[in-house]
Amino acid sequence: MVFKYNPVGVCSQQITIDVDEDKKIINSVKFTGGCHGNLQGISALTKGKTIDEIIEALKGIDCRMRGTSCPDQLAKALEKIKEKI
Repeated sequence: MVFKYNPVGVCSQQITIDVDEDKKIINSVKFTGGCHGNLQGISALTKGKTIDEIIEALKGIDCRMRGTSCPDQLAKALEKIKEKI
């Protein structure tokens, strides 16, 4: 299932996440806006990983003293998805 999340406090405007609900595995992640190369890297590294693996790896990462980052916002989005499925 595809989920859309609007991040807060970061450069990217939206995160689109395709998740296999049965296996809780990430099929794809696409960021709109933000640092293109870095976010492409994050997207590539998340493919095929479980929701829990990505939350554990990315939660709490800070960008420029903002208290959050695009990776942290992805973790927050995945936590919301986890609650729904």
